[in-house]
Amino acid sequence: MIGEKVKSELVRIFGKDGFRDSDEDRIAYSYDGTPVRSVLPDAIVTPSSVEQISKLMILANENKFAVVPRGSGSGLSGGSIPTENSVVLLMNKWTNVIEFDKNNLTAWVEPGVVTGKFQSLVESQGLFYPPDPGSAQICTLGGNVAENSGGLRGLKYGVTKNYVLGLEVVLPNGDVMRVGGKNMKDVAGYNLKDVMIGSEGTLGIFTKILLKLIPLPKTGRTLLAFYDSIAGAAATVSEITAARIVPAMLEFLDNPTIRAVEDFAKLGLDRNAGAVLLAEVDGAKPVVEEDLAAIEMICKKSRATTLHVARDQSEGMKLKAARRSALAALARISPTTILEDATVPRSELTTMVYFINLTAAKHNVQIGTFGHAGDGNLHPTGLTDERNEAEMKRIEEAFDDIFRKAVELGGTITGEHGIGLSKKKFLEELYNTPFVSMMKKTKEMLDPNFVLNPGKVVSVAPRCEGALPRSREQIDRVLSKMDNPAEAYF
Repeated sequence: MIGEKVKSELVRIFGKDGFRDSDEDRIAYSYDGTPVRSVLPDAIVTPSSVEQISKLMILANENKFAVVPRGSGSGLSGGSIPTENSVVLLMNKWTNVIEFDKNNLTAWVEPGVVTGKFQSLVESQGLFYPPDPGSAQICTLGGNVAENSGGLRGLKYGVTKNYVLGLEVVLPNGDVMRVGGKNMKDVAGYNLKDVMIGSEGTLGIFTKILLKLIPLPKTGRTLLAFYDSIAGAAATVSEITAARIVPAMLEFLDNPTIRAVEDFAKLGLDRNAGAVLLAEVDGAKPVVEEDLAAIEMICKKSRATTLHVARDQSEGMKLKAARRSALAALARISPTTILEDATVPRSELTTMVYFINLTAAKHNVQIGTFGHAGDGNLHPTGLTDERNEAEMKRIEEAFDDIFRKAVELGGTITGEHGIGLSKKKFLEELYNTPFVSMMKKTKEMLDPNFVLNPGKVVSVAPRCEGALPRSREQIDRVLSKMDNPAEAYF
């Protein structure tokens, strides 16, 4: 626990309105979108200024408690789950679009701006912010930057890091750093901006974000193609890539997911289809029509059983609802839904999906798969019940196999959800030592007291007299010199 003295200081810094420690509040902020993990924080603070955040970090270093930044809490890797002896720093009230610069096609925003609302604002001005995570209507831009979020439009437009030009960041020691800016070219010094992007709240707290905007595509067309097998859908993806066509979206649902979506949304999907592929092309009208015709031909060549092209934008939105409702539909099947995130080279898509199905059968668990077929990013989704310990163990073993297979195929354990708590062991087990070592050294350098979101992404042991003790006698000697030996295990 952080103690009454620290709580009094937090009230002094944030005011009574900016400090909460009731049981109800502590429970409400004890978990995120990751299932079956929760830890009660000691308090929740809501800052109103950068200065307050800086003072919080200085206080945390002085008193050795943890600070866990949080936006909407929609993360899927445990990145904003509190630790023991921690304070949650709630940033979802920072909702201002500070500057909208049409001349430079940029916008300065605060981290609590909801992604979907920002997209709507930008599009009302004839511009476009492409990153499109599935939780866009609730997640925040600060969380997107922290996780380097992707989304449905990642194939053509990239992920969040491709649209971040600058940041204002409070560092773990309380210093305030600004990196980047509106210059389209800037190679002065190390690229610290990109070090911060995707750092999952472990290296700094974003207080301002400078985003790049692009012209809004003039038009778009959407197509839905059904197949008897996963292989047919995967072959279509390969053929589209070989034809040098880059759709805005190229999404995939397997049969269990199709059935769940149809039961949920009543969209008229073919429940017996082995797979469905959603494609959307956008841009200038002649290019869109040419690309759409080419994709239709490829779908037929790959033995699509049914093709449906949206007549207009409204029908296109309905077709895209099949993909956007996948998680909600699957979540209705069982009490606990575990949405995971594994990415492989596009050429390995069929192999990976078949492996997921075989693995589900091997462990006697239910897994529905959907995702971003165009960039090889799959979302195998476990349907289980956290109260069933035996089944939970089996599904964890299934995902262990899936992540190892993804890496074996030249892929990665996460394409967009991040490492957080849930995948930390895989990062340290499956990736080369210098890569992990460099991350640990970066964390140690910027946060030597491990007060900012500790325990996430990589495990870093606190320093004890310069070197880690290696024997029982050394450990006893170190502990005997500490005022509070429990701090050795923080």
